[in-house]
Amino acid sequence: MAKITIGAINYVAGSSRNYKTGSWRSMKPIFHEDKCKFCKQCYDFCPDSAITLDETKKKAVVDYNYCKGCGICARECKFQAITMEEEVK
Repeated sequence: MAKITIGAINYVAGSSRNYKTGSWRSMKPIFHEDKCKFCKQCYDFCPDSAITLDETKKKAVVDYNYCKGCGICARECKFQAITMEEEVK
């Protein structure tokens, strides 16, 4: 695990994969494969690189270890293939 700087300032771009931030989540994205057109918008817009693409299966996959539940993926999905549900822990 990377050392957190004073004020939690990130000096390096793309550092979200250094910190498992999934425990912060109160909402989580649920992917509906039947509606997904594999347009990759969720992947492009995810600020935490929590979404990866499975090119062989033509589907997006979320890594809940890094997803903070911001909902940007659901908001950007033109096909309503992602909904946000309350996190149950």
